[in-house]
Amino acid sequence: QVQLVESGGGLVQPGGSLRLSCGASRSIFSFTAMGWYRQAPGKQRERVAIIGSGGSTNYADSVKGRFTLSRDADLNAAFLQMNDLKPEDTALYYCYAQTGAGNYWGQGTQVTVSS
Repeated sequence: QVQLVESGGGLVQPGGSLRLSCGASRSIFSFTAMGWYRQAPGKQRERVAIIGSGGSTNYADSVKGRFTLSRDADLNAAFLQMNDLKPEDTALYYCYAQTGAGNYWGQGTQVTVSS
């Protein structure tokens, strides 16, 4: 079992920044992949950014150049730095971890971009 706990969401104006954090209950290097998904009202959940066990990172086209995914093995955590936020980034953001035993999700943290 893996527990994932997100934090860092909130209300921000367009053009602003937020940093999301995801704490894991065990070593993040035991995951084959780790990253962030989001789901806006009335839309399907979509992948935002993901990092593989080898360190390669993949971003959704809509966030390339604005979002950065990083991880800290000492903290067993992953982070999503979000800059130049747009209203269309408004969604519930979920942390995700893939392991050999299954896939795990956090409870989500709300990000709202509005003036």
